[in-house]
Amino acid sequence: MASESSFVQPAILKFDGHYDHWSMLMENFLRSKEYWNLVEIGITAVAEGVDPSEAHKKVIEDQKLKNLKCKNYLFQAIDHSILETILKKDITKDIWDYLKQKYQGTTRVKRAQLQALRKEFEVLHMKAGESVNDYFGRTLIIANKMRIHGEHMEDVVIIKKILQSMAPKYDYVICSIEESNDLDTLLINELQSSLLVHEQHVSRHVVVDEQALQISSGV
Repeated sequence: MASESSFVQPAILKFDGHYDHWSMLMENFLRSKEYWNLVEIGITAVAEGVDPSEAHKKVIEDQKLKNLKCKNYLFQAIDHSILETILKKDITKDIWDYLKQKYQGTTRVKRAQLQALRKEFEVLHMKAGESVNDYFGRTLIIANKMRIHGEHMEDVVIIKKILQSMAPKYDYVICSIEESNDLDTLLINELQSSLLVHEQHVSRHVVVDEQALQISSGV
C-alpha cells in the first residue's frame, strides 16, 4: 500500500478563461479538501464588543488557516495578470465572488457567440463564382473563430464540411477524393491543392470552349 509521503496531490486546474468549466472542477476540488464552506460563507465574524469564548477563538483560527490554504490553491490556478487584481483580497470568498462576477458574464457572451458561429458554419456553402481559395479562406475563418470560443473542432470536420458544400461543378473530383483518401488523415492544404488543380482544369476548358465558339461564330 502506498505510504502517505508517496501520495501524489492532484494538479491544480489552471483557469483558461472558460469560467463555467473551471469553476465546476475547482468547486469539486475545494469540496474534496473540505474548504468549500469558506467560499460559500467566508470566515465567521465576531460581533463588535463581544468577547469570544476559547472554543470560538479556536474555530476562527482554524478557519483563518484553511482560508490561507484555500487562497493558495486559487492563486496557483490563476495567471499573473489576474493575480495582480486580487492581491488585496484576503478572504477566499471575496476572491471567488470577484472571479465569478468578472468572468461568468464573459463566458456567457462567448457561449452565445459560439452558438451563432455554429449556425453560420452549418449553413455555409460555396457561392456562385467563388474561387476555391476564397471559399477555403471563408470557411477557415469561421472554424478558427469557433475554436477561439471554445469549440473542439478536428480538421476532418472542416474537410467534410467543405466537401459537402462545394459547387456542383466539383462533384466529380469530390467523389474521386472521397474514394481515394482517408478523410481522417487528409490534410486541409492537400484537399485545397486537389480542388485548385480541378478549378484550373475547368477554367482552361472554359477558355478553350469560348475560343472555339468565337471561331465558329466568325468573331
